[in-house]
Amino acid sequence: MRSRLTVALGRTARALARLRGGGSGGTAFPGLVMERTDPGFLARTLERLPHGVVLVSGTNGKTTTTKMVVQLLRDQGLKVFTNRTGSNFVRGVLAALLTEVDAVGRLDADVAVLELDEAHAVHFVHAVQPRAALMLNVMRDQLDRFGEIDYTASLLRKAALATRDVVVVNADDPRLNGERFLDGLTARTAAFGVGPALRSVFLSDDDLRAEQAAMPDDDAPISRVSPADAASPCPPPRVRLVALNGNKATIEVDGAEHRVAFAIPGIHNVLNACAALTLALEVLGERADLPRLLTTLSEIRPAFGRGEVIALDGRPVQLALVKNPAGFRMSLMSAPTAQVGTVDRGRPGDAATAPAASPTPTGADAPSPADELIMVAINDEYADGRDMSWLWDVDFSSLKRTGVAVVTGVRAWDMALRLRYDEVPVGVVEPDLEAGLDALRERAAAEDRPMRVYTTYTAMLALRARLGRLTKVEEVMK
Repeated sequence: MRSRLTVALGRTARALARLRGGGSGGTAFPGLVMERTDPGFLARTLERLPHGVVLVSGTNGKTTTTKMVVQLLRDQGLKVFTNRTGSNFVRGVLAALLTEVDAVGRLDADVAVLELDEAHAVHFVHAVQPRAALMLNVMRDQLDRFGEIDYTASLLRKAALATRDVVVVNADDPRLNGERFLDGLTARTAAFGVGPALRSVFLSDDDLRAEQAAMPDDDAPISRVSPADAASPCPPPRVRLVALNGNKATIEVDGAEHRVAFAIPGIHNVLNACAALTLALEVLGERADLPRLLTTLSEIRPAFGRGEVIALDGRPVQLALVKNPAGFRMSLMSAPTAQVGTVDRGRPGDAATAPAASPTPTGADAPSPADELIMVAINDEYADGRDMSWLWDVDFSSLKRTGVAVVTGVRAWDMALRLRYDEVPVGVVEPDLEAGLDALRERAAAEDRPMRVYTTYTAMLALRARLGRLTKVEEVMK
């Protein structure tokens, strides 16, 4: 009876929220109402699932990796519940449940795969014990909310300590692969990672800081933080990314190499795919069909706003979510403007050909009609993080040749100043997001060029809503 009342109350709250929002929104408020009025609803609903709850957390890649895990498990025959909108607080999970349960609160699913914010993962595990957890990485992010990076790692460790069966960690992240994180876990540990030739591409937070601190004219190699060694409690990676060549990757699974051509854009998403595959193999156990898993992985498309491509006036516009230095760096490296080269395997110690920044433009390096028009949209709302000083830790020199057509959002002028320091030409500075998108659209039409938008979270939601009024956009917030 109580669940029936909670569902009715939540759906009423959602209807009111959508009415006030003009027919959209309502992804968190109904969950907040449910959380306050019936704190036990979450546990009552999820603890009935035969395969339990799988948690995905970490600084970067949560939404995309969660989507990958969901698709992998579904294609292996499981009915999966997930919080697909990326609303990753506990109230977001409750709001997602509201769209899936029946009138009495029953959920027709075998397993739940949930993306959770690092801090809210701790609140979640107090209510529901996960069967499995995936810890992707620990990067500096939203310093105004999380403080320093070791605190973020401590939050993930609390979630790992509560996990029952298996915790999957990034073997190359020094805050996840060591005794400080793994000691005392009751669940078994599995890992994913990269081969030696790719460690200069997929940097840990400590590597990034060492790179930023190095003098530009210093020829000495940067000392990289080593992955887990033989004395570490972290096991060798079950899935390892050993080579990249465009959208084609060589992935080592349990010691055997497999070649996969990915549909999803972004070199960072290939590593996310390795993480998702590791988790799926652990959850499925002996039932796992590896060839089918690899086929599924190759076909996965981006999550909304995370490399998503939308057609506008017959031209593609790609939305690339950015929220911290590491994520912005990987998005820039994945773009055509970065002049990405082949990243091949090589022997340990050999130099790999990694994505390189574009040189300072000369007359021959002027933008061509085939180049994407770039827009950068920066907001500083709570969900973005108020502290935007992290933008000064990003190297924007790869944008010198093409320049940035439009800078928009609440912090447009701050972003334009940052680009000026890296000598990146800027066309229009327009703080209003809709006006900024209109300016980008107008120039793209005049020059017949594709578009790419680097955007923080709340700016992405606003731009996507605006695009939804101009063209066909997948609805995810139902």
